Amino acid sequence: MKIKHNKYKNTGILFELLVRKITADTLSSGNSKAATLVKKYFTKSELANENKLYQTINQSISLSEGKAESVLSTVLDLSRKLDKEVLSKEKYNLIREIKENFDMNDFFGAKIKNYKLLASTYVLLESHTNKKFANPESIITSKITILEHITSNPDTKMSLSPLVEELMSLDKGTRALTYKIMLEKYNTKFDGLSTEQKEVLKEYINSATDAPKLKEFLNSKFKSISITLKENVDKIEEPALKIKIQEVINLIEPILETRKLKDDHLVALLQYLDLSNEIVTV
Repeated sequence: MKIKHNKYKNTGILFELLVRKITADTLSSGNSKAATLVKKYFTKSELANENKLYQTINQSISLSEGKAESVLSTVLDLSRKLDKEVLSKEKYNLIREIKENFDMNDFFGAKIKNYKLLASTYVLLESHTNKKFANPESIITSKITILEHITSNPDTKMSLSPLVEELMSLDKGTRALTYKIMLEKYNTKFDGLSTEQKEVLKEYINSATDAPKLKEFLNSKFKSISITLKENVDKIEEPALKIKIQEVINLIEPILETRKLKDDHLVALLQYLDLSNEIVTV
């Protein structure tokens, strides 16, 4: 029997997508059904226990081969202690509530950076706790993927901005709470943000691990602002404001050409959106 990956039953993926949904919901409405589901299903439950196994593998990195094997064997040993009947029931109820509250195509359509690792973890855990004989090929492939991750050098991984790096270093439960608190405070402090600025923040968080998509989105916004400023700069009579606008136009060009995203680009975009709206209004 070949163990096939099922993203709808992958505890690591379910938790990852719920955490991402929390950030989006908090930013747009302040209320999040995803936060309720995380609290309900990932606190003192078998799902929470299995999720800890996923996170242990996900957070283990740059270890020697011996230590990597030790981590993996410990995770597999602990997986056998899970109550499969209770776990299956909890997972069924969670998926049912996800279907009731979210569009499934939209919910599972988000790109997950560590998808391959989570899928490999699922296959290995399932094969280890399933009493039926499993196809060795899928198990070996999954184990190799996990061991490569655990023994990999972090310097070879894609560099992230300091803010994203710090958030990604937290365990996902803490990260979910951190996101929620951070965004609540941000909305309270900057409750004057425009709809377009909130859209930018929402996309920045949702696409934090999908650099090409985020770069494309930010570039489209910068291009739109540049066009607006160029169309209106000659209409401005105040010399100081006219110089400021021209400087912004000049600053946008290098941003469009750069290949590395920085947090400064987000801050600049929010500021330029304000300026663009101000110019149109004037």
